[in-house]
Amino acid sequence: MGRFFTPFVLFLITLNTLFAQKGNISTLKIKDIMQGDDFVGHRPSTPYWSTDGKTLYFDWNPNNAMSDSLYAYSIDHKNIEKLGFLEANALPSSRLTYNQAKTEAVYSKNGDIFLLDLSTYQSKTITKTQERESNPHFTDDGKSIAFVRDGELYTWNIDSGLIEQKTHFVKSKDGEPNRDSKDEWLYQDQLDIFDVLQERKAKKDTGEQISKKLESLEPLEIETGGKQVISLEMDPSGSYVTYILMDRPDSKGTIVPHFVTESGYTEDQNTRSKVGDEPTQYEMFVYDVENRKNYPVVLDNLEGLDYVPEYTKDYPDKTYENEDRIGYINGPAWNTDGSKAILDIQANDYKDRWIVLLDPKSGTVEPLDRQHDEAWIGGPGIGRYRGGDLGWMPDDKKIWFMSEKTGYSHLYTMDINNKKSKALTSGAFEIYDAFLSKDKNSWYFTSNKTHPGDRQFYSMPLKGGKWEQLTNMVGRNDVVLSPNEEKMAILYSYSNKPTELFIKDNPVETNGNPQAEQITNSNTDDFNAYDWKDPEIITFNASDGAEVHARLYQPEASVKNKAAVIFVHGAGYLQNAHKWWSSYFREYMFHNLLVDNGYTVLDIDYRGSAGYGRDWRTGIYRHMGGKDLSDQVDGAKMLMDEYGIDTDKIGIYGGSYGGFITLMGMFNAPDTFSAGGAIRSVGDWAAYNHGYTARILNTPATDSLAYKRSSPIYFADGLKGDLLILHGMVDDNVHFQDMVRLSQRLIELGKENWEMAVYPVERHGFVEPSSWTDEYTRIFKLFQKSLLGKE
Repeated sequence: MGRFFTPFVLFLITLNTLFAQKGNISTLKIKDIMQGDDFVGHRPSTPYWSTDGKTLYFDWNPNNAMSDSLYAYSIDHKNIEKLGFLEANALPSSRLTYNQAKTEAVYSKNGDIFLLDLSTYQSKTITKTQERESNPHFTDDGKSIAFVRDGELYTWNIDSGLIEQKTHFVKSKDGEPNRDSKDEWLYQDQLDIFDVLQERKAKKDTGEQISKKLESLEPLEIETGGKQVISLEMDPSGSYVTYILMDRPDSKGTIVPHFVTESGYTEDQNTRSKVGDEPTQYEMFVYDVENRKNYPVVLDNLEGLDYVPEYTKDYPDKTYENEDRIGYINGPAWNTDGSKAILDIQANDYKDRWIVLLDPKSGTVEPLDRQHDEAWIGGPGIGRYRGGDLGWMPDDKKIWFMSEKTGYSHLYTMDINNKKSKALTSGAFEIYDAFLSKDKNSWYFTSNKTHPGDRQFYSMPLKGGKWEQLTNMVGRNDVVLSPNEEKMAILYSYSNKPTELFIKDNPVETNGNPQAEQITNSNTDDFNAYDWKDPEIITFNASDGAEVHARLYQPEASVKNKAAVIFVHGAGYLQNAHKWWSSYFREYMFHNLLVDNGYTVLDIDYRGSAGYGRDWRTGIYRHMGGKDLSDQVDGAKMLMDEYGIDTDKIGIYGGSYGGFITLMGMFNAPDTFSAGGAIRSVGDWAAYNHGYTARILNTPATDSLAYKRSSPIYFADGLKGDLLILHGMVDDNVHFQDMVRLSQRLIELGKENWEMAVYPVERHGFVEPSSWTDEYTRIFKLFQKSLLGKE
């Protein structure tokens, strides 16, 4: 029968390390590689430049301390120093908002606002309060700084130092009581009869008239009706304040109990709701400060507001209702003088993105671009939860934005007058993180133009044209330019080389394309002692003719055991068959151990993965566990046909989305996979969150067919091979309840060839090395036993 390890029993099992690594002939040990950064070396991260460009700051932990610290690299002296807490705290923030002349910048840090003089690089404290101030930005033509405090917008005049409250939000306004006809007659009759009441009313009316005159000098009371105020911002001229009222319906959450606690009692954690929430309502408003007028932004002229999704045709007897398709409103992005702004609006069913031009004087919008997808809107720079990348061109006559119009995410401009758009980039590749150069004459962006698994940094003329490749190391190059854009800080990695920090000159005609200089060395001696494998990037044809990219690890002929393990990356929309250091670095090291033991390992960028354009991204629409699973099956067939793998010696494993695919593989392709390790897996998509799941499967109430064909719990009867389920009991992302429900289903079906290991103190992303060690020791033993017959 199936074995379920209780929290107490598993705790004892973990402490006593029940499973020895029997049969492991690799020099690598699971316990060592599952120490994570302590074994590999802590990597540098979040680099940013000083405002004068002479120092590069970054987080790092080369001495294996309790946490990262801030380090500084001097461009002149070429040395690295660790900064103390007080010294680091005194530095300006890495996120600066500049004035139009680029002479000053404003930032928030530790809940206060600061003004930075870019000629002297000296900061001036604007606020020093117990309250938290945020979102500082220049307004009043650069003469003032606007910021948010306690849900209200304030301005600080740079010359006078005056702080002025600009908004006053109230839940509801007090006013004259509403009287019906009977009560109104009584009210007037009382005034007619009694002189004293008339006199008192006259005094009251006079006082109210004086109060109203005084109120005209104060911010207008704006009624919210109890809705939450978000995205509070003032335009560059100081004339208008825009804000959004958000009304989020109450949704029942899921309780996650914690069994191992300091108190000794079971403690409940309230976590997210399940997919199918009522949509959040968003309404945008403009407050005309000078004229004390408040009015809504009218969005009733957007194309497709009455759109009914194509999938509803599968339910001819069901009425589809979505009266208000307006979802999150991102922006405004103002032009120079504040006369116009761009809004980026998402549909609450995720199938439309509208880019519109806002006229703040009237609150009306002019549609500029509608991006529609029968599946869901997405892709690099297009936005997922909070809008996409866009902005104004230097002449304020055009805007720029990202679109998947051609099937890949590319950079476009549009003339706001004639609404003609122009593609600045094109091709079967993606554009990432585009931004304008400081002089506004060119673009910078990252792209995988050379190969889907290689990301390089480029520049391009403002109007499009020839690209210049500014980085030249194969792998991943994440670039942060210095303030004068003459130097690049590069977080670089390769398949078998973890991330390090490099410095490189930004090429100009006089110095060509110089080599990057490595300034950090983070690897431990233990990590360097092993010769890490460089997996081959291959492609194979899926059964529907699609070309699939994958990483292939092959053992030496002398140890090859004709068994294979297929690894399934998580997140769905993520890429792992690439040429840089994987975020799944523990799994990468585990794959090296497997190869040493004779296994062939395949790591597939299946349908739904990032980096390959719109059709690949949406290939799982309405059927997760469809083409994303058949890609794994086709990969297994390729291993058998081309690499001599035995048909009964293929295992599969992965975490999160990878765990879900593992379950679907074990249930729906049982003749392909003899063993599977399902880690932190989704067992029923109806139990997952709304923002992720509703994009791909719509909602259970409107598209029940999609959920039933996509959820493993409905296919558990198909299990034939050996299944190992592993899950953290306090997982607040994919709830442990999911696997408890699946285990009950397996019990009812009489399945005996499965077992479950639970981890009492682990959430979705494991933290404790002992948990990682126990988890991967069990997975290794599963493959040794089920694929090779080794006990």
